[in-house]
Amino acid sequence: MKTSQGNRKVMVVDDDEFMIMNYKIMLIENGFDVAEAANGLEAISVYKDFQPDIVLMDINMPEMDGLAALKEIKKMDPDAKVAMVTATSQQALVIEANKSGAIDFLLKPFDQEQILGAVKKHLT
Repeated sequence: MKTSQGNRKVMVVDDDEFMIMNYKIMLIENGFDVAEAANGLEAISVYKDFQPDIVLMDINMPEMDGLAALKEIKKMDPDAKVAMVTATSQQALVIEANKSGAIDFLLKPFDQEQILGAVKKHLT
C-alpha cells in the first residue's frame, strides 16, 4: 500500500523487544517499511541490506552500543540519517552523538507524535 510517505524505510535498533514491537506497529500503521536490529552489530548488517531512509537507534545495547554503530554506519554512508534514542539525558552522550553525526536525540519514554514527528521532519 503506497502512502504519502511513499513507503519510506525506517530501521529501528533496540535490544528491548517490547520497544521494537511498539516502533514497528506505529511506523507500519503510518505507511513506513520497517526493518529491525537488536544491537549495534546487527544494525550495521541490516543497514547495508535494507538501506533505510532513517534509523532510530537506542544508545545502550549489548555487543555494540548505539554510538559505536552510529560511527560505523556514518563511515559506510556519510549521508545516513540516524536519530539516537535513550532513557538517559547525559549531556556527554548527546554531545558525542551529535559530533558523530546523529541528526536528532530522543528521550524515552516518548509518545507516538514525538517519534513520527522526528521521522517526518528528517525525511522532508
